[in-house]
This record gives sequence, structure tokens and C-alpha cells, in this order.
Amino acid sequence: MDRALLRDITLVGLAVGVIGLSYGAIAVASGFPLWFPVVLGLTVLAASSEFLFIGIVAAGGSPVAAVLAGLLVNARHLPFGLALPDVLGHGWRRLLGTHLMNDETVVFALAQEDPERKKAAYWACGLGILVCWPLGALTGGAIGTVIDDTDDLGLDAMFPAILLALIVPAFTDREKRRAGLAGAAVALAATPFLPAGLPVLLALTGLSLTAAREKDHP
Repeated sequence: MDRALLRDITLVGLAVGVIGLSYGAIAVASGFPLWFPVVLGLTVLAASSEFLFIGIVAAGGSPVAAVLAGLLVNARHLPFGLALPDVLGHGWRRLLGTHLMNDETVVFALAQEDPERKKAAYWACGLGILVCWPLGALTGGAIGTVIDDTDDLGLDAMFPAILLALIVPAFTDREKRRAGLAGAAVALAATPFLPAGLPVLLALTGLSLTAAREKDHP
């Protein structure tokens, strides 16, 4: 890897660590013990799913609904694995490589043309996130133990803002924009009537609604 690639991977790792601060602080301030976001960060290693789980359970939702929501969010990893069969390695390395799979590692790997460079970028980014994410969660959790309300720092808004920034480019595509808006409308309509977490799952109907519309009006 050249210096530019290493710099980019380092910056991504630091950014993930900063988001981990928010995650850990929110988790502890929501009533979870300090060790919980750290262990979850090491074993799940998927920020969006972890944030979703913490948010649903903290809001009084069922842990089962929280787990199902997290699994659905992580369903995007299935095509990720199909796209990178030669990068993950074999045997125990493949198990570890699969654990390191996330949006950032896949993006860095697919951006490289040389096979060896793909592997190097994937593993460097994955191992960096494996360190930075739980460490950020630990630091943020320690902050959360001395701050009663993380809303005062605006940490609760950090991750939604990041997710919004990630999906905005996709909204330039008409079909994706329709699916996203339809799902958001379904979730908002269901929120007053369903337990926390279920509106998020129900929002996936936005995909079927959009597909049906495109079929009737191509």
C-alpha cells in the first residue's frame, strides 16, 4: 500500500473511533453497563446494527425486535461476501476476515485493481476498525458515566446525521429515492401504534411498494 492509501485508511479508522465515542456514551447514558457496548463492538462490529439495538431496547422495545432489526440491516453483507471471495482468505483467516467485513473495508477493497492490494486494503482497514471502534466505545462509555444527559453534547444526533450523509447520494436515483421515502412514510405512520423497533422493520415494505409502482408505471 502507498502512503495515500494508508492515510485514507487511518482517517477512516479515526472517524470510526469518534463515532464510537457517541455510541459508548449513548449506551451507558441509556442504562447499559460500561462493558456492554465494548463487548458488542468487538463481537458484532457493525455500527448501524449496534446503534439500532441500543436505541430500540433503550426506548422500551423488545430485544428480539432489536436483534431482528440488526440482522436485517446487516443483510447487505451477503452480497459483500459474494463480491470479495478471494480477499477473505481460507480457514480461520476467512472467519476473521468475514468478521471484519463492513461498508468501509469493502469499499477500500473494491477500489483497488491489484488483487494483493485489495487484500492489503481490506485487512488494514478491517483491523484498524476492530481496534478503533471498541476503543471509541470504551472512551465514550466512560464519558457517559459522568454525563447524565448526552443530549447536552449533541452526541445523540451524530449517528443519524452520518447515516443521512451516507444515503443522500443514493437519493439521486429515482427508484432508491422512492423506496426510501415510502419506507420513511410507513415507519412514521406506524410509530404511534407499534412498539419501538417494529416500525423500522415495517419500513422495508417501502421496497415492495416501490417495486409494485415501477411494475405498473415503468
